[in-house]
Amino acid sequence: MDTDCLKEEIESCRKKMSQLARTHELSSRVVVDVSAQLDRLLNQYQSLKEKEQHLTPMG
Repeated sequence: MDTDCLKEEIESCRKKMSQLARTHELSSRVVVDVSAQLDRLLNQYQSLKEKEQHLTPMG
């Protein structure tokens, strides 16, 4: 998965979490699950960015 696609998924997940947080307690299972999903996506994005930096020649 490329970083642009991942950014779109991250933004979609953020919106979903924000909407759920308006109608559920922050500690509710559904909000916590979406938050964990967002964490995974953000970690994946950071990993991809770090790999890109290592592959990009310094110049």
